[in-house]
Amino acid sequence: FSYIIHVNRINRQNIQLDYQYKQLCYLTHKLHQYKVSWAKDGNEALELFAKTQYDICVFDVMMPKLDGFSLAENVIEIDPEIPFIFLTAKKLKEDKIKGLKLGADDYIVKPFEADILVLKLQNILKRATRVQHESTSKDTIHIGKYVFDYNNQSLKYKEEYQRLTEKETQLISYLYTHKNNMVRREDILKEIWGNDDFFSGRSMDVFISRLRKYFKEDQTISIDSIRGVGLTFSTET
Repeated sequence: FSYIIHVNRINRQNIQLDYQYKQLCYLTHKLHQYKVSWAKDGNEALELFAKTQYDICVFDVMMPKLDGFSLAENVIEIDPEIPFIFLTAKKLKEDKIKGLKLGADDYIVKPFEADILVLKLQNILKRATRVQHESTSKDTIHIGKYVFDYNNQSLKYKEEYQRLTEKETQLISYLYTHKNNMVRREDILKEIWGNDDFFSGRSMDVFISRLRKYFKEDQTISIDSIRGVGLTFSTET
């Protein structure tokens, strides 16, 4: 059987894992004060998620009844801001890209060192906590014809609201902070994704495409790519 694990830390933190990683769950619980709950398949994991608040998830792609990709899609509908990692034995690049396009923070191929996963989870949680603290000091910002609300993670154009994910919010904030200046890709990746590997780069490309669509109503705003080097977020305001 394949299982999902929800790991809650005392101040509400979450992870989801395959049953083979029971030892890792014990490690995270013992060393980092995580509280672990189990589900025997993807459907049960979704039921747990729908009635419990979590902070981070780890999905095994090859779960029974509801695979990890499908579970992630359902979870995102419930909470678009939830960070998550995929675990899988699949090494195909297409599968990794699919996972990252869904918004995954990482995609880890088995076998792997448990300590590496724990560190990745800690880093993601640390970034999420930092963003939460930073958001308390940010107000709404007028970007061209848009109003960007960092605290409420939204982008307003006239009377239309676009709800943003946490990563979209971070990315807009970072690009606007460096507006009209070229920003190196590796700097963006390290700041928002936590690393600058190939798959994080592909994930960033997906997010940049989304932002271009969000800002398409204002011709004075552009996100221009300098191939292999970086980006420039151009705006008159």
